[in-house]
Amino acid sequence: MKNVNLNDISVFVEVARANGFRAAAENLDLGVGSVSEAIKRLERRLGVRLIERTTRKISLTSAGEKFFARSLPALANLASALDDVGEDQHTISGTLRLSAPRSSSPFFLDDVISKFGTTYPAVGVEVMYDDNKVDLVTSGIDAAIRSQTLVENETYSVEIGPKLDMVLVASPIYLEHNGSPKKITDLTDHDGICFAFGRADRLAPWSFVEGKKSPYIVMPKPRMIVNDLVSMINFAKAGLGLAYVYRKPAEPFIASGELVTLFDKYVPPLPRYTINYLTKRYMPARLRAFIDLAKK
Repeated sequence: MKNVNLNDISVFVEVARANGFRAAAENLDLGVGSVSEAIKRLERRLGVRLIERTTRKISLTSAGEKFFARSLPALANLASALDDVGEDQHTISGTLRLSAPRSSSPFFLDDVISKFGTTYPAVGVEVMYDDNKVDLVTSGIDAAIRSQTLVENETYSVEIGPKLDMVLVASPIYLEHNGSPKKITDLTDHDGICFAFGRADRLAPWSFVEGKKSPYIVMPKPRMIVNDLVSMINFAKAGLGLAYVYRKPAEPFIASGELVTLFDKYVPPLPRYTINYLTKRYMPARLRAFIDLAKK
């Protein structure tokens, strides 16, 4: 260790994140001169230039990029540890910040969060439903709930929630006008209502299994692309195409005859959701309590 001041490292990380000395100074409630001096002091102690700067912009050097990549998660872990220092092990409090895909809300997550809020009244919860991946280091999120197709890289994960029973559905109107597929490969000739993960080019796969064979994917012609499960079911009821959806929210419409199922024995369940987090060390007590409750 080169006798480097930890505060100077924090200032460097904020300058890199804010992409400027002035913005970092405002975020840290410091003078611009103090920020500049901290960077100069850090570079002097390390013996390497970290930031190239002009009067208009800054950019990290190669050494600066490497130092930023290593410093950011270390500071995040330290901040988490400081938050938990002195926390009474019997008093779980603070704010739990979660990211989750929209589909998990009606399926099981709202029930889990409701139970958690009732069990731990001193904890506030912020849950952002978003189908895009999040950077757990920079986002301020404690944990991300994800399906198998949205698992975060370089994180720990724990399975939560029930297995995801899937079903392929269509309305009687659609099948009357377009015919019923006789075999799974016929699906390529049919209109599909497809789920998109954030972008229209990231579609959830339609997976099938026959006997002991490996799962395989057959996709329809994507006539409708949405990122909302309720909309998918509504479009299927309207006869706009076939839909590959969770069975639970579709069951009332299957029971009423508004939707019929296809190839039931060939549609496998998806793995359970996982809750993904950065580290097992210094985990906030509120996050550990949520994971313990969600695993049940």
